[in-house]
Amino acid sequence: MSLLSSLKHSIFLRIYAGLLLVCLCVGLFAQLLVDTINKERIQTYRENIATGMLYLVSEGISHQKTPMQRNYWLADVSSLFGDEFVIIPRESVEFTSSELKRLENNKTVVRYVSHPSYADIFHPLQDDGNILSIRITQVTEQQVRAMAILLLDDLSYYPSLEEKQVRLKELSENFFFPLSLTAIDDINLDREQMARLRRDEVVILFRDSTSNEDSSIKVIAPSELPNMAIVMGPVKLFKWFPFNLILSVVLISMFLISLGVYALIFPLERKLQLIQSGVNEVGDGNLDIRVQVVGQDEIARLAATFNTMTEHIKRLIESQRELTRAVSHELRTPVARIRFAVDMLADTDDIESRQMQRDYIDEDIESLNSLIDEILTYAKLEEGSPKLNLEAVNLKSLVEQVVRETNALGKPITVEGRTPPPKITAIADHRYLHRVVQNLAGNALRYAESTIIISAGVHKGEAFVSVEDDGQGIPEEDREKVFIPFARLDDSRTRASGGYGLGLSIVSRIAFWFNGSMKVDESPELGGARFIMTWPVKPLAQTITADQLTQEKGQRKIIDEAD
Repeated sequence: MSLLSSLKHSIFLRIYAGLLLVCLCVGLFAQLLVDTINKERIQTYRENIATGMLYLVSEGISHQKTPMQRNYWLADVSSLFGDEFVIIPRESVEFTSSELKRLENNKTVVRYVSHPSYADIFHPLQDDGNILSIRITQVTEQQVRAMAILLLDDLSYYPSLEEKQVRLKELSENFFFPLSLTAIDDINLDREQMARLRRDEVVILFRDSTSNEDSSIKVIAPSELPNMAIVMGPVKLFKWFPFNLILSVVLISMFLISLGVYALIFPLERKLQLIQSGVNEVGDGNLDIRVQVVGQDEIARLAATFNTMTEHIKRLIESQRELTRAVSHELRTPVARIRFAVDMLADTDDIESRQMQRDYIDEDIESLNSLIDEILTYAKLEEGSPKLNLEAVNLKSLVEQVVRETNALGKPITVEGRTPPPKITAIADHRYLHRVVQNLAGNALRYAESTIIISAGVHKGEAFVSVEDDGQGIPEEDREKVFIPFARLDDSRTRASGGYGLGLSIVSRIAFWFNGSMKVDESPELGGARFIMTWPVKPLAQTITADQLTQEKGQRKIIDEAD
């Protein structure tokens, strides 16, 4: 598997890349959330500040008796503020529904434009339905002093202390900061500030932020009442990142990151739970269980390996049971013959008869040795333990060797070898490949009538070996059964023809460990059976164990299904 594919399917990379992406998305969301909230907060702050100021101006306009007085007074206020106040019809400005609602509630509307920086402020006039408007390019100390002067002007219409306090209470409803009439001695002012206050100047006090309080300003304006001053504030300055906002955003971000991490971990946890459930089922003896394979990561490959392992264990157990039953059956016959021959030896004194019985016993013992060899070979292949020493095998030499060995048996059967060109090779374990061709040739030799053909070659990236005969062939419905251990299809497959039914089973297992396949069909030339084994010309590695091959096949199957 390539490095790119490994990184693509890596759980480590997926989790940490996903976590990085989640943190990045949550960070962008948090920034967007803070910006959105601050836009609303600063807009509310501007409107609260402007409402009190423009309410004082509108109240001052209402005190003017004639239009000329109103115009003069408005011009003086504009000069005082440094920006021009104008009165316009409400219909001349297109307001949104929320802005109209604020105007109906006698609140100020602020339209802030960032480029170029200015703010258009609108406030309703109750007497004629017009709108008081001003455009402010920047907030200055002049405007703060002008607001204090307007407040003094409004209170001048109320001569007594009680009337002024009642008026301040009424005005406070339109301000978001307190207004009070306080004795000068109760205000913490230094000598210079006290002198300015006695000169009827407005004093502005600034308090920097501390760990517990926000930055704010107080505006102290002299009153016509002796030893009394009007205090406006404290007016809290706008704080972009208050503690409650930061805490809320941090908590929301942590919650979203937790959701993101849970979304990353939950599929992995679910896959592990499925595997754990499968392990529990296997532990209870249910070898038919199969774990669902989801995705292409390490856990998916683990699930695929688990399924392959479970299938392999089940097959081994079933094979062991079948082998035990078949071996017990196959051993009874030679053992019975040996026992019979021993009894005959005990009952006869004839030398020739004894010699003949000893020969029978030798044949049966040789038969038992052959059976044991076949059983051990099959069991070794079945348990998945053989190590395949892969090398380039010359197929022409292999075919010629098997043809020569088969002819050496002296059977009256023509053995024809059809070899590929001398340079044709295939990667395989020479010993096991020779065993395959030899077993197929021996099987064909027992059932052929006159001719068998042994061939090999390479076609479309796959190597093959083929053995065909001119015997009766194998019915199509029985072709899969010939690879079952100790299977015999009819009475012709008796010990008279030789074999125990393990040869083709061994060939089938070797084909499996070669990552190939074994099949049987009808010979198109001779009319009998044709056995063909195919396998890849170039395997994944030069040396590979059978268990590793099983795992590789399972992993490739998962990747192929995903693609």
